[in-house]
Amino acid sequence: MKCPFCQHDDSQVLDTRVSEDGAIRRRRRCASCDKRFTTYERIELSMPILVKKNGSRTEFASAKLRSSLMLALRKRPVPAEAIDKALATIEETLLTSGRREVETGFVGELVMQELKRLDKIAYIRFASVYKNFEDLAEFQDAIAEVGQERKPRP
Repeated sequence: MKCPFCQHDDSQVLDTRVSEDGAIRRRRRCASCDKRFTTYERIELSMPILVKKNGSRTEFASAKLRSSLMLALRKRPVPAEAIDKALATIEETLLTSGRREVETGFVGELVMQELKRLDKIAYIRFASVYKNFEDLAEFQDAIAEVGQERKPRP
């Protein structure tokens, strides 16, 4: 760690503590000028970049994800806490994937998993747009898929 006073590269750690915000606070002393200074270490997590179908790249936007979920869940009896938990699950999956870039299709599949768990009607709404349903048969297939999950198989 460089000394902020003399720019010397060597410093000694005198004390290490965890601060209130979860950062690691280190009290240091410069080996050259003997001055003391404090450094903080924080975890830096960044969401992966989204790769669209056309190959363009964009930053992950939590607000866009929320608005997509809310549109599918519009006028559905799903508590706000459940929506927040679904958003947190999706974002955590993206963070823990360890990937720097993720296809939008992967995010869409994560959203569909959460919607299927939250509300079947919202799942059908989202799937109809996401999978670009073009005829009634595709709707019927999606409804049948959701219906099969509810019924126990013999």
